[in-house]
Amino acid sequence: MKTGDLERGSFFIIYTILLVLVGIPLLFLELAVGQRMNQDSLDLWKIIGPWSGGVGYTTFLVCFTSTTYINVINSWIFFYVNHSFQSHVPWQKCPLLRNSSDFEPECSRTSPSMYFWYRQILKASNGIEDGGRPALSLIMPYFLSWFLVCVFMINGLKSTGKVLYILVPVSCVIMFCLLIRSLMLDGAEFGLQYLLRMKTSAMYSFSAWSIAGCQVLFDLGLGSGPIISLASHMPRSNNCLSDAFVLGLVKLVTLLVITPCLFSILGFWATATTHRCSERNIETLINLITQGTLPPEAHPPANIGKNPTSVYNTWLRDLPEQLRQLVLSHVPECSRSNQFVKIKESLHFVIPTLVEAISTLPGSALWSLILFLMMLTGGLSTTMGFVHGLVTPLQDSFSFLRKQSRLITVGTSMTMFVCGLFFLRPSGSYFIRLLNVYCTILPIICILLCENIAVAWAYGAKRFIEELKILWGHPLAHIFVSLWRFVNPLMLVALLVAVPVHLSLKPLIYVAWNSKNSTLIIRPYPSWGLVLVISTLVILLFPIPVYFVYCLVYRIPFKSKSQISSLMSSKSINLSDKKRSSMEVSREEILQVVRRESDQPFF
Repeated sequence: MKTGDLERGSFFIIYTILLVLVGIPLLFLELAVGQRMNQDSLDLWKIIGPWSGGVGYTTFLVCFTSTTYINVINSWIFFYVNHSFQSHVPWQKCPLLRNSSDFEPECSRTSPSMYFWYRQILKASNGIEDGGRPALSLIMPYFLSWFLVCVFMINGLKSTGKVLYILVPVSCVIMFCLLIRSLMLDGAEFGLQYLLRMKTSAMYSFSAWSIAGCQVLFDLGLGSGPIISLASHMPRSNNCLSDAFVLGLVKLVTLLVITPCLFSILGFWATATTHRCSERNIETLINLITQGTLPPEAHPPANIGKNPTSVYNTWLRDLPEQLRQLVLSHVPECSRSNQFVKIKESLHFVIPTLVEAISTLPGSALWSLILFLMMLTGGLSTTMGFVHGLVTPLQDSFSFLRKQSRLITVGTSMTMFVCGLFFLRPSGSYFIRLLNVYCTILPIICILLCENIAVAWAYGAKRFIEELKILWGHPLAHIFVSLWRFVNPLMLVALLVAVPVHLSLKPLIYVAWNSKNSTLIIRPYPSWGLVLVISTLVILLFPIPVYFVYCLVYRIPFKSKSQISSLMSSKSINLSDKKRSSMEVSREEILQVVRRESDQPFF
């Protein structure tokens, strides 16, 4: 989500509209398909729509790609947690040189939080070309992240649900505690005013709608596999329509709670940073006047009180224009608005800024730990959802894996651990951005479009709704027939056009750390970066057109003429029975997992 969109209340209006018209209907579709089929095999979609046989393989590849790096983010948070149990946390003050009272030069040229993030955690290189070995300091936190995921999932979905029975309430309590505390901070009102700025023109901006649409798909975890995998464990008589509305409402409430909290904290941070800027400027001006560089008329006020920014800026505005320009030629302008402009859209800037803001609170050690715990609950539960998106299709597709639940969980965790070591290298965060921004959203949109066409047109939306009506024993709103057949496909096609156009109009760039002057610089990805993006997209999407051509060659009909129940083989039915008897998972436990999968406030 871009900063420019976050700052305007119009974004929330667009987001809510798309959540209702696109997000919830597609979430209902995936929940209904997974629950109705009671399986999530790689060949699931060709049962519903014969031409959609490649969708399951593309979904698996997308889930695999995301899982390779998503737990790396948790290792960063664990690194923070490991250094939180100190009287003076290292991101509050620059480290000293060995056998010296001087600060580390690279840190003294920037803020301690940025130095700790880029040099202590990421060990960031100056560019994506500078690879190197995995950061040794991150290997143990990374191993711990995968160890916890494996332990939480070792007994299948039942153990995962019990873990999340604890994580979900804890996360909710932490969110509300942070919200209440953040609203009491000095400068919180400035952050909220910045958040609620309305821009009417954004309501007519195709770009704003496309960005909000992509955000809805990401927030609900659609198209990447976990939703269908988790829903396949639900009893077929469960009303997943109400589940879809509940999950959508939970996501909206979470967004409405966490966003004001975030902007209140950033408003406090911007206010505190601007106060420090004003105080430094006053000291600098006094020194320049003493040295004779500036005239005595440029002497700032001596008594700045508790609000140095207001006093300093009022004095600066009252100066004659020529003298004012002379003063500004020697010191920077101090403005809270400018501090918000500095907040980049990249995750790698928001986290250290938020940590720095929290560290300035009274009792910062406690609040920092609370923040990290909330981020970990969201991060670990999201990772567990993605691992389920890998394990369940493998078990449903290959019979010899069905009785080896623990073995496949451990094996998948170990495989993902090894793959993720690539992203622990000094250039790893740059590759994460490349995959996350340029290689994920397009396959997800294609997957959802194919799923939607398979249910709405190949199988028949009206027939699918009628079967659910008979199964559940009560009528269903036929508005979903229109949404699935017309609204959702049109919106997804619009996104499929808008996203490539939007990405192609921008250069392929990333924010890199420059160790020479301790600054963030914008670098273009090398030419092979574009090749990597195109190759990844081709690999991820390859199964869909291949199976489509296969159907054309062998003249396989587009529409499915039989009911799902008759299309399912006895093998699939036996599989669903074994799944229910062996897992013995309650609806509430599964919903906890799905809810955490669709609740990703930070990631």
